[in-house]
Amino acid sequence: MSFLRPFCRTTALAGAAITTLAFFTWISVLPLHAQSAISEFAKSDQPIASESIKPPDSAKREAPQTTGTGTLASVDQKSLTAKTIDKVKQVAKSASDIFSRVPCSPPKGGARAMGSLPHVASKLASGQPVEIIAFGSSSTAGYGTTSPEFTYPNRLAGQLRRQYPGVEISVVNRGKGGEDAAEMMKRLQIEVIDMKPDLVIWQVGTNAVLRNIDPDETAKQVEDGIKRIQAAGADLVLVDPQYSPRVNERAESANKMVKLLGRVAELRHVGIFPRFQIMRDWHEKQAIPIDNFVIADGLHMNDWGYACFAQLLGDDIIKSVGQIKLGVNLPAKVQAYRPM
Repeated sequence: MSFLRPFCRTTALAGAAITTLAFFTWISVLPLHAQSAISEFAKSDQPIASESIKPPDSAKREAPQTTGTGTLASVDQKSLTAKTIDKVKQVAKSASDIFSRVPCSPPKGGARAMGSLPHVASKLASGQPVEIIAFGSSSTAGYGTTSPEFTYPNRLAGQLRRQYPGVEISVVNRGKGGEDAAEMMKRLQIEVIDMKPDLVIWQVGTNAVLRNIDPDETAKQVEDGIKRIQAAGADLVLVDPQYSPRVNERAESANKMVKLLGRVAELRHVGIFPRFQIMRDWHEKQAIPIDNFVIADGLHMNDWGYACFAQLLGDDIIKSVGQIKLGVNLPAKVQAYRPM
């Protein structure tokens, strides 16, 4: 009977190979955002959908040994595969229908034509490769999202690639949770300027408000950073603090921070995306409950909040490109929105 043992082992391996082939064939026909979720699962235990996917305990033990009869022991691959497929389906559904649950509408009034991104708009209009760096703290890193693909930089990248399918577009996430302007300035040179980006989106101010740091001091640091980014030849958009319960607890400081960042943007002729005004508009004018766009910590946005934020920001970039294509190259001092 010993001549049957190699056959048993080969059959077992072939079965595993067929299962693996079928699984990855299924993956190949998924939408790109679902494939991204599989990729994240393969690399780490990052959360996908609403909870982390972890291999069953049997997968964490040592590799199974050959039994006395030559039959290979194996982990419950079918169970793991089924769980992974379910999670990917959840991610795909969440990515595709997020705006059907709550529509993403621009603020009512206050918008002006974007003319502050001539460099990146010209490159997109001519089909040249574009590198964008998203610089900031936890809401740039994506705290509060249920999957890494739902961060605003990833959402923005997807929108721009759909709009300009023939252009190589890279959006690099340089968000680091908990940092204020002074801490960001320490890594500005290496993580932003040395990368020679075409556009820098700088989200700043929230942590300074939460820590009771003088808004004037933050404004000075941001202005210094703007000068350095402009000297490197990149376009720049500032993103001010979020409208959320924890920020609103320090309303006086938050309002001052928002006004100062708007003033700095105006003086330095850079774009500003007024996140505070837009999120307040969601709640006060569009009657969207705060917990529809802010997670339970009362500070960070959820998947919908990040998605709408990215959508509106991307719309402004696309409008700027449209102006370049039409020959309407507005001066850099014209901002996307009026300062508050």
